[in-house]
Amino acid sequence: MNDKLHEYVDGVFAPYEGTKSITELKTDLLSDLRERFRELKAEGKDDASAFELTVDSIGDIEQTVQEVSNLSRLLERQMATRFDSSDLRGSDFAGVSVRDARFETSALRGADSARAELNGASFKSSDVADANFDGAKLTDVKMTTAELARSSFRGAVLVRTDFSMSGLGDVRFADAALTDVAFRKTDLRRTAFEGCTFTGVDFSYSDLRGLNLDGAALTSVTFERAALEGVTLRGATLRDVSFRGTSRKYRNAVRTVNFDGARIDKLTYAGLKGLAAELSNVTVE
Repeated sequence: MNDKLHEYVDGVFAPYEGTKSITELKTDLLSDLRERFRELKAEGKDDASAFELTVDSIGDIEQTVQEVSNLSRLLERQMATRFDSSDLRGSDFAGVSVRDARFETSALRGADSARAELNGASFKSSDVADANFDGAKLTDVKMTTAELARSSFRGAVLVRTDFSMSGLGDVRFADAALTDVAFRKTDLRRTAFEGCTFTGVDFSYSDLRGLNLDGAALTSVTFERAALEGVTLRGATLRDVSFRGTSRKYRNAVRTVNFDGARIDKLTYAGLKGLAAELSNVTVE
């Protein structure tokens, strides 16, 4: 009869095998069932009755097992995506899909994350220099106070990605779509943006001196109190773009921005005109 109880428990747990918590629960349950079966036999029950009463005594065990299995798998998955303070230099993450992974204060120099989906990941305060994020999907990713020098984001899709206060020297964004991305208090003087679209991007308090944004499409972008000396926006399209700054230095910087051939909506134009920007060769729409 012990073999029959064992077969019953095996059948219940079969779909959920593979996690430590389930294995432990299975062992404990089988022990309890055997003890209950012995008690019923001691009361004079025959084998068939004792077996039926033993099984009935545990209630809806299948639902409990499923809930424990789901929780256990979730916890194991979380553990498997925590790489904080790890040496992952040169790692191959190309094409992987993982959510909420943590790479904080880790060494990821030269890592390959091309075409990866790393939504919700955090690279805060990590060394991610020389990394490859070409074609990656990066939604709600934190890359604040990280070193990203010479990394590539060609064709990447970035939504609510935060690069604030990170090192972006010689980083290349080519044909990338940036939506609600933050570059606050960031040095972007040696960052390349080629063929990118900017929607809701925040450049507040950042150093953009000499940055080339020619031909870019900017919608609801903020340049509040940014250093803008020598920025070029030739042939760019500006919609609902905010240039805010009250200091004389900021106004003087805006006057050095090259808007030749740009297409600008009326409200953005009015704001720039109030800052005495050079707008003689723009199209107002």
